[in-house]
Amino acid sequence: MYVPAHFAPPDVESLRQLIVDHPLGALITNTGGELDANHIPFELDRNAGEHGILRAHVARSNSVWTEVKDGDEVLVIFRGDEAYVTPSWYPSKHEFHKQVPSWNYRVAHVHGRITVRDDEKYVRGVVARLTRTHEASQPKPWKMTDAEPEYLEMMLRNIVGIEIEVIRLGGKFKLSQNRELRDRVSLGEALKAQGDVELGQATLDSIQQTA
Repeated sequence: MYVPAHFAPPDVESLRQLIVDHPLGALITNTGGELDANHIPFELDRNAGEHGILRAHVARSNSVWTEVKDGDEVLVIFRGDEAYVTPSWYPSKHEFHKQVPSWNYRVAHVHGRITVRDDEKYVRGVVARLTRTHEASQPKPWKMTDAEPEYLEMMLRNIVGIEIEVIRLGGKFKLSQNRELRDRVSLGEALKAQGDVELGQATLDSIQQTA
């Protein structure tokens, strides 16, 4: 991925946090000379392995788990907040008329080695943790024990676990860091005003990080 120095994430922890906040990853595999992409919610274990481990599950009917071999290198892309940027948000545009439209975004790329985990205990643990995490904000969180035991067992038999040992973590935070200060402040406030609060705040935070 092309990453100019001014668009580099501030640190590795910011990339890990993006993954936690936006856990739906695009798993890119290369088997038999063909690229394949599967969109899967992952959990990140920051403390496992040297650089962390991603865990998830796929449908047993999804051929991805039979096409990869343990140890194959894969890429997982996590896309955070993103938005179109109009030149009209930059004060300098109204003075010099030398701005063009753009698109701002934050992404994390995880390079790792995949392992298939086709065992019930592993899959049950992944499902339980993902459920607790994503049900936590619900008024009445759903629990695995809410399902009939026989139905739950059938569902668990129909999925397979995967684990990705993180080798390298990279990313790109394109937040108009190459613009002058007043343009960056104006952009951050404009994004928040139109409802892109997360990206707007990230834009304003990036000013402090580069100050």
